[in-house]
Amino acid sequence: MAPISIKTVLISESVDPRCKAILEENGIRVTEKQNMKKDELIAEIKDYDGLVVRSATKVTADVIDAATNLKIIGRAGTGVDNVDVDAATKKGIIVMNTPSGNTISAAELTCALVMSLSRHVPQAAMSMKQGKWDRKKFMGAELYGKVLGIVGLGRIGKEVASRMQSFGMRTIGYDPITPVEVTATWGVEQMSLEQLWPQCDYITVHTPLMPSTVGLLNDESFAKCKKGVKVVNCARGGIIDEAALLRALESGQCGGAGLDVFVEEPPQERALIDHPNAISCPHLGASTKEAQARCGEDIALQIVDMVKGKKLVGAVNAQVLASTFSQESHQLIKLGEAVGGILQSCAGSSTKQLSHVQITTQGDGMKSSTGYMTSSVLVGLLNKGSGCCPNLVNVLNLAKESGLMVSQKHLASDGAGVCKVEITAKGCSYKARGSVQGGMPVLLELSDSVFRQPVSLTGNLLFFKATANPQLLSSVVGLLATEGVEIESFSAPADRSGDVWYCVGLSSLLKDLSALKPLVKDVGQISI
Repeated sequence: MAPISIKTVLISESVDPRCKAILEENGIRVTEKQNMKKDELIAEIKDYDGLVVRSATKVTADVIDAATNLKIIGRAGTGVDNVDVDAATKKGIIVMNTPSGNTISAAELTCALVMSLSRHVPQAAMSMKQGKWDRKKFMGAELYGKVLGIVGLGRIGKEVASRMQSFGMRTIGYDPITPVEVTATWGVEQMSLEQLWPQCDYITVHTPLMPSTVGLLNDESFAKCKKGVKVVNCARGGIIDEAALLRALESGQCGGAGLDVFVEEPPQERALIDHPNAISCPHLGASTKEAQARCGEDIALQIVDMVKGKKLVGAVNAQVLASTFSQESHQLIKLGEAVGGILQSCAGSSTKQLSHVQITTQGDGMKSSTGYMTSSVLVGLLNKGSGCCPNLVNVLNLAKESGLMVSQKHLASDGAGVCKVEITAKGCSYKARGSVQGGMPVLLELSDSVFRQPVSLTGNLLFFKATANPQLLSSVVGLLATEGVEIESFSAPADRSGDVWYCVGLSSLLKDLSALKPLVKDVGQISI
């Protein structure tokens, strides 16, 4: 992965000063403009390579479309609900968050709300301020021996479990991704939601907001819970169905709710907030000095590491890039893009005429590179005629949109790592096989023509297919000379029977390939 150039960054919200300081220390120009309206952000964003936000800035498709240079959107916090990730991916923009920056703060607030629900602390404090002394009204319950259900066992869920276990709570949970044996080492027994609901005295949710988690706690799930169950949401508004929660509070099925997040923020509908058994906070999960310092610092360091080509952390839409930050991967990516570009040029196909691509990596050294090799080949293939600039972030989406079928596989072998690509275009098949030798990408074979010496994939290369004959080379040389182009290298296949592919290194690309058409059957050129 070649380092990504980020020269200017816009910070559109109040982020810890360390963020700006770290970026500027690394030669990135930073502009801070807070509280911009949507139209102001659309007008401003076109000048920047990077955008850093918290949760208030809505980075919509309109904003992303207006950004002509944008390469990265950094969210100083967890989740990316306020960013249109699909629109960013389509434009090849990396979306990054700071997955661990506010973990401790969110976990501690969750625990504070569980304790407040058990002992009615906010209500009792408010009663005292009103001059009352009402001990009987605020009779609470111990947490010791109670069951806490944790829905979502990621970083925050894990931290909540360890803290509440110290109160003697039994912790059970559900997570479709984290393995049962892993959560068992934290003292959390995993089970299905159907098994979890009836056992819980308290339930806390720590999942992202996505279609499968909207309304996770609803009328149906509340009905399966113990009467008087208490619930906490410090994750995202909407995971607990607010209307269902209000009904459960009013019926007593839910004994109390601790809410830090809402579907609409700030909430206009007050019935839930005003309920005597609801404790509400204005989205304070990440509102600690430590979390804000950590998130601001983390997002700046993550951007700097990416720019320097060191590593990629927190990217939510560019997982394929995470394995590309090594010297070996740079050459493999160059190989993939070059092979894709050669096949596209030789097939003479527009993106619409491509129907199928098969990418095969071979050799133990290539085992971990199949993902980004596939993407890099597609970048080379779709570079012309796809209507926008493909890169490793957006190319799989572009291929899908164009109806291109992409297959990939890896074959184990003891030999050197090899990448084979076969494309089908206009009903015809074209193949290429390449490798990295001596730190340099090389082409070994083009559509069954195995080159006598590997072709170094650098400079201006002309490929043509013709029937071998003694006059061929001199005719091509003469034609190139009349076009004012010099030959720098010539590669021929070992077997010259039938129609075969040749490669010629040129001083510059030909302006018009049609002059060669009478001499050859297929022709293509590429500058690498």
